[in-house]
Amino acid sequence: MTDDKKRLIIIDSHSLIHRAFHALPPLATKNGEEMGAVYGFLLVFFRVLKDFKPDFVVATFDLPALTFRHKKFKLYKAKRPKMAPELSQQIPKVKEILRSFNVPIFEKEGFEADDLIGAISKLAPRKQAFPKIEIIILSSDFDVLQLVNSQTKVFSLRRGVKDAVLYDENLVKEKYKGLNPNQLVDYKALRGDPSDNIPGVRGIGEKTAIQLIGSFGSLENLYQELEEKTEEASKIKPRIKEALIKHKEDAFISKELVQINYDLPLDFNLEECQFEEYDKEKVIETFKRFEFYSLLEKIPEPRNLNKS
Repeated sequence: MTDDKKRLIIIDSHSLIHRAFHALPPLATKNGEEMGAVYGFLLVFFRVLKDFKPDFVVATFDLPALTFRHKKFKLYKAKRPKMAPELSQQIPKVKEILRSFNVPIFEKEGFEADDLIGAISKLAPRKQAFPKIEIIILSSDFDVLQLVNSQTKVFSLRRGVKDAVLYDENLVKEKYKGLNPNQLVDYKALRGDPSDNIPGVRGIGEKTAIQLIGSFGSLENLYQELEEKTEEASKIKPRIKEALIKHKEDAFISKELVQINYDLPLDFNLEECQFEEYDKEKVIETFKRFEFYSLLEKIPEPRNLNKS
């Protein structure tokens, strides 16, 4: 990384907390407070600080309120089980730790963390005084891969909290058989997403969705060629063509649900996200209260975070 290039880490906090909660064995304080998800979050947080030495760090969170996606589609995430109390009670603890490190927290009613991540990733290059900035999104959710571009990567957890991959444009194309990051919205509009109860086109799976978007480029172009009965559209198998026509409305609703909405009002100042000054004694005090004694030696020194 050249001297004039700065690095911003955007944390998809809920996805990391959720992954840590399910990946690690239960961990509690002497008083019985659940801490496993907080501990796992910190393991990843410290790894990122060490590996990427960021100049700026921000954290995003979801709010419990309904979002604009629920208004568009009432069944959005309808099958997702309610968050377990032993998980939800750990979220404020993660926020407390982030605040002790002076990491700004972004959350906005009506929007999901993904939308905030998208907004920050678009605003950061416009609102900074540096000629170049590299953005790394820390998440275990593949939905954010649609944001990958020449200056934005995704550090994605795969299994547990130690196995991770840094996705750039080439790795995204490799994972999705040639599709570009900006085509993943169209791909998922066809395939759907059971975890979020996004319908997609019934009868179209991963392989067919990739083939269709790879051939036609986008959802809109696919349906335009179907309507015009072009030569390329005539090559689509009758069963697939029938499914596409029958579930056209579902496909376009799904695209709206999957698309990250980064065009939202957000008070963001990159300079306020510098990761360098914080009260280390306050951090140590918080860690001791949470009984994270094994992590004390991992706490980096303020003002020296970017030195190797």
